[in-house]
Amino acid sequence: MELNTLAPVVKKKNSKRVGRGIGSGTGKTAGRGHKGQKSRAGGYHKVGFEGGQMPLQRRLPKIGFTSRNNDTARVRLSELNFKGNENITIESLKEKKIISHSAKKVKVFLSGTLDSKVNLKGIMVTAGVKKIIEELGGKITE
Repeated sequence: MELNTLAPVVKKKNSKRVGRGIGSGTGKTAGRGHKGQKSRAGGYHKVGFEGGQMPLQRRLPKIGFTSRNNDTARVRLSELNFKGNENITIESLKEKKIISHSAKKVKVFLSGTLDSKVNLKGIMVTAGVKKIIEELGGKITE
């Protein structure tokens, strides 16, 4: 390959020269139509402008966003290593401040290690966590 043999992959199309007579197809008004703000040079509005009407981004309340589907708290397996962890429920995790008080469901995923046997009640687990808990002699009840 040499520099004099390089060529662009796709041929660049020249931009259409507007306002060059009636025969060109884009003469006279140059494709801008007749009159109005958009037909004039420099005549345009800012993004979100709705003709003087209160714009959508200003009509909506600015209070943040909370997903309705985000009610499942995720807990690492290593976070279950706390004092008095024989029987773990959602309430006990809330008391220890491992999950937030707004959480309705809890799922334990495999991250870290577990030191002692635990019994989980009303808590979802992944397949890997289930295997580890059962090897240590613990139980999982839905």
